[in-house]
Amino acid sequence: MGEFFIGLDLGQSQDFTAMAILEPVVVTGEWDAVAFAHRKTMTLQLRYLERIPLGTTYPEVVARVRELTRSAELRGRCHLQVDGTGVGRPVDLLRAAELDCPIRAALIVSGYAESYQGGYHHVPKRNLILGLQVLLQCGGLEIAGEMKLGAALLEEMAEMQVKQTGRGEQFGAWREGQHDDLVLAVALAYWGARKSGVVGLALAA
Repeated sequence: MGEFFIGLDLGQSQDFTAMAILEPVVVTGEWDAVAFAHRKTMTLQLRYLERIPLGTTYPEVVARVRELTRSAELRGRCHLQVDGTGVGRPVDLLRAAELDCPIRAALIVSGYAESYQGGYHHVPKRNLILGLQVLLQCGGLEIAGEMKLGAALLEEMAEMQVKQTGRGEQFGAWREGQHDDLVLAVALAYWGARKSGVVGLALAA
């Protein structure tokens, strides 16, 4: 049985909270006569996407996450990646909620090097953005055409830009007023899959 990776972007008063669930799936391809085996590649399938309404309290968000992680399909098979930047209390609530799901809490920071301190992974913004861009460019992410919010996710992805300036990299409208909660939720889920070693080098380059 496979594993699922949940990305949770915790919103604040003017920002949506969003959840995304990715499932790594091995796809069998053409026959390779040299290797005498079918070629196999891994893709990440977006199984679920949800934007929680504005005004939802953090305890209500935690209850919704608990409902998902303890569902028959996900229980004991999921990993939760949560953005705890600026919202420490909800992360504490999640850790106390008996989710049956290991939690990685991330603080999104500037710079290039990832680190770990005080129960949080300090994850550079560029790592999340560029990692997701590479995934998209190599065709490693599958989004069902009929998925609710799928079109909104694609619009957010189209807004992702990384520009080189004299001061280094600038990331367009990322976390600067436009909605990017869906993209961040997917990026966190993908980051978790990479941290777990489930996603191979072909997708994690």
